Amino acid sequence: MLEIKGVKKSYGEFQLDCSLNVEKGRITGLVGENGAGKSTLFKAVLGLISYDAGEIKILGKTQEELSEKEKEELGVVLAEAGFTGYLKGKDVEAVLARLYPKFEAEKFHQMCEEYQIPLNKFIKEYSTGMKAKLNLIIALTHQAEFLMLDEPTAGLDVGAREGMLDILREYMEEKPERSILISSHISSDLEHLCDDIYVIHKGKIVLHEEMDTILEKYAVLKVSEEQYRAMDKRYLLKERKDFFGIACLTNEKQYYMENYPKIVVESGSLDQVILMLTGGER
Repeated sequence: MLEIKGVKKSYGEFQLDCSLNVEKGRITGLVGENGAGKSTLFKAVLGLISYDAGEIKILGKTQEELSEKEKEELGVVLAEAGFTGYLKGKDVEAVLARLYPKFEAEKFHQMCEEYQIPLNKFIKEYSTGMKAKLNLIIALTHQAEFLMLDEPTAGLDVGAREGMLDILREYMEEKPERSILISSHISSDLEHLCDDIYVIHKGKIVLHEEMDTILEKYAVLKVSEEQYRAMDKRYLLKERKDFFGIACLTNEKQYYMENYPKIVVESGSLDQVILMLTGGER
């Protein structure tokens, strides 16, 4: 669905330099702190900004090669973007009907009703959650096969975020060959949604891993200086000093549990993995 090879973009001191793939039938997550480069990468993929080097292909083609019909296969939600607040929800429906030959008016109404989006109100009167849900509904109601969602849950409370993730699960269940690229700085949103995860830090991909592998094999080891000196370090990905001693990230949890039964082993959540990779020292 999406292939990014060695894409580079410079903004002053910030430099984006990364590669990324989204395969058919998969939900791929891109997670990193604010300012890590997530939105810059999305804009480069969509042709909204130029990039200095590298190659991007969507549906096997460059942005310039995509036909209008193929572009309709994309459903996009960008951070801090959407329709003007001076339109009503029903006005948005009329615009979409003209833009997309495959626009599903009945599904649009059904989803707006289900998620309590008032079509007779101006968008500027919507809550943050309503605006976010409307943007996602727009992306989902023209039979898009590939969704690109940049921070779709930003600014939402826990309940609203979970509701949006449920919408995405339903989207994939309808046609399993669809794909999603979703970015967030809230890693817990992606932990039980995505098939694989890219962690981006200061413009670079510092980890790409299957989500199941992170949950099953990654761990943070809490060791003293003495334990650290004595242990096998072949499977340590990152270490950092802590108030109790040294925290070590590994992707071979079982090995250390079997061979070093006295050390503290904390099963790796995505949050822990990101903290170690972006805040650790080696």
